[in-house]
Amino acid sequence: LAGTPVELVVSLEGWSKVRDSKGDLAWIEKGHLTEKRNVIVRVERAQVRAAADDKAALVFEAERDVVLELSEAAPGGWVKVKHRDGSGGFLKATQVWGL
Repeated sequence: LAGTPVELVVSLEGWSKVRDSKGDLAWIEKGHLTEKRNVIVRVERAQVRAAADDKAALVFEAERDVVLELSEAAPGGWVKVKHRDGSGGFLKATQVWGL
């Protein structure tokens, strides 16, 4: 599925072996991979906050398996993310897979 984060395991002559968040392995043509980084929520509900702080205002919650665009890593184990609807904020890195 386009946009789903994968881990690159090995790369050979136009093909890449990748692992998904469930641990499944597959070969894919390199042309189908992109440099854009996404993460996938791995907890029941991830809390996306206005700042990288547990006390910051809650912007939205994302359910398990929702794909979010990774904007940047933030100090203290947080990452800045953006939902496809344009909403964005910070969540704890431990709540997602794909870093």
